[in-house]
Amino acid sequence: MDSRNKIDPEELLKPNNMLRLYASGAFPMADERTGSINWYMPDIRTIIPLDNYNIPRSARKAIENKNFKIRFDTNFLDVVKGCADRETTWISEDLIRAYRRLHKRGHAHSVETWKDGKLIGGLYGVTFRGAFFGESMFSKTSEASKAALIALLKYLNEKDYLLLDVQYATDHLKMFGAVEIPFEEYTKLLHKAYTRGCEF
Repeated sequence: MDSRNKIDPEELLKPNNMLRLYASGAFPMADERTGSINWYMPDIRTIIPLDNYNIPRSARKAIENKNFKIRFDTNFLDVVKGCADRETTWISEDLIRAYRRLHKRGHAHSVETWKDGKLIGGLYGVTFRGAFFGESMFSKTSEASKAALIALLKYLNEKDYLLLDVQYATDHLKMFGAVEIPFEEYTKLLHKAYTRGCEF
């Protein structure tokens, strides 16, 4: 193969190129063994409909009793590192640096759960116009990540976002109304989302 035709992985992690890939429906994951980063476009995608989501009653009651504080974008890096701090992770150091660059450009954001002055959970994702691409969440205390997700759902609605992409279905996300849709339907939602000039 002609080496001139190879795509430099570092080039794909530059902010403008990452945004183009997200806008096309792709998202990155690093191999936990090699650290090499691949971009994925599954045939089935999972979203939480912003006009039809669910807040579990049990989670809402538990959160009310825990006196959590929710903040946005006050400690983005530690949220990403909290998401990466697990036995196996797809969030490599290269991806952490790439997300920091997007954050500085205003296209990556964190929703943080605090208690007694300590960061105890949260989530982060990438934004482009009316779409929020959720990447990962973490929790050091029961219900902390759920509190962040509830805050995100309310916030995106207030800001008139159209799409919350959560990539893959989990039991945790299904509690909030996550549904799987074909990629063709997903791209239609993407295109509608890009007509909105939302600000996070």
